[in-house]
Amino acid sequence: MEYGLLGLIIFIADIYAIYQVVTSGASGVAKIAWVLGIIILPVLGFIAWLIAGPRGNKAHV
Repeated sequence: MEYGLLGLIIFIADIYAIYQVVTSGASGVAKIAWVLGIIILPVLGFIAWLIAGPRGNKAHV
């Protein structure tokens, strides 16, 4: 049961990361690379996205 819950949490986090990548201002090739990385390596891809993933176009005040 614990592994199923952990898997669900990882799945939800990956869906969130993929959504954030797709809606980011990154180039098309970068988006494809990030999405593939997250899909192929769900945990490591998510962690890499958290650290170095494309950010949205937010104005820094």
